Amino acid sequence: MFNALVLSLPTRNSTLRMRVWRTLKECGAAVLRDGVYLLPQAEAFDKLEKEIRAHGGFAMTFDATPHAEDDQAVLRARFDRTAEHAALVARISAARASLATLGPRRGLTALRRIEQALDKTSRIDFFPGQAKEQAAAALASLKARYAELYARNEPRASMKGLRPLDRARYHKRVWATRKAPWVDRLASAWLIKRFIDRDAKFVWIARPSECPKKAVGFDYDGAEFTHVKNRVTFEALAAAFGLDQDPALAKIGAAVHFLDVGGIPVPDATGLETMLKGAREKARGDDALLAEAMRTFDLLHSAYRAHAKPAMPS
Repeated sequence: MFNALVLSLPTRNSTLRMRVWRTLKECGAAVLRDGVYLLPQAEAFDKLEKEIRAHGGFAMTFDATPHAEDDQAVLRARFDRTAEHAALVARISAARASLATLGPRRGLTALRRIEQALDKTSRIDFFPGQAKEQAAAALASLKARYAELYARNEPRASMKGLRPLDRARYHKRVWATRKAPWVDRLASAWLIKRFIDRDAKFVWIARPSECPKKAVGFDYDGAEFTHVKNRVTFEALAAAFGLDQDPALAKIGAAVHFLDVGGIPVPDATGLETMLKGAREKARGDDALLAEAMRTFDLLHSAYRAHAKPAMPS
C-alpha cells in the first residue's frame, strides 16, 4: 500500500517550509512531482498534513496504491536504497583500513557514527534487499576488527543459558570486577547494590587471578556474571535475578548495551556517557567513581520510573 501527500505551503513561512522539507527527507518520502510525495506508510504524512493545515497551507493525503503489479514495482523502485547502502559499505571499508591508526577512542567514535548512519538508512529502507545485508555484514566485520584491536580486556560473551538465581544466596557478599570500571561495570555495581545485595562490598582487580576466594566476580572472562550471548553484564545480571521485566531497568540496560558494545542507538546514552565522564574526572579512585556513578544511575532510574507511571486522573 502506498500513500500520497499533496501539499502547497504558504510562501512567506520559511520556517514551516524548512521543517516540512526536513521531515519529508527524514521519513524517506519519494518525490512524484513538485508538491506530491509518496510513502509506503501514512503516519508521517498524517502528522504533516495536520501541521501544514494548522499554519494556513493546503495538504491532503490519500491512498495511492496502483492496481497493476508492474505499477507497484515502479513505485517500489523509487525507494531503492542500494546507493545509500553501497556508500555506507565504502565508508565502512575505509574506516576498517584506518582503524589501527585511529586509536581506541577515535575508532569507537567512527564506529558509532557508522552504526547511526546505517540505522538511519535502514529505517527508511522500506523494501530491503541484498544491499542492506551487505552493509550489515560490513559493519559486523568492522566491529570485529575494532574488538580485535582494542577490546582485548573486554570479556568474551558466554554461550551458556541464563538461569534464575536466588537473591538470598548473594547477600552481604564481596563482589569483584576489573579496576578502572566504566559503563557496564559501573551500571552492574549499581544494580547489585540497589537491587541484589544492598550490603555488597566491591573490590577492583587488575586480573582474574586476583579475585578473592569467596568473592563474586563480574564482567571479566571466567567471572560468575559476565556477557552472555548478546547481553552485556548489566543485562545478564538483571535477567538472572528476575529484574529484566522492570521497564526503567530495561531502558538503562539498553543505554548501557549501546555504550558498551554498540548496536541500536539509544537517545539517552550520550547524556549518560557525558555524566559518567564527568564523574570519572571528579573521582579519585574507583570507590569514589562508583559513588558518583551511583547517584547518576539513581537519578536516571527515578526519571524512567516517573515517566512509566500512568498519569493521575484530573
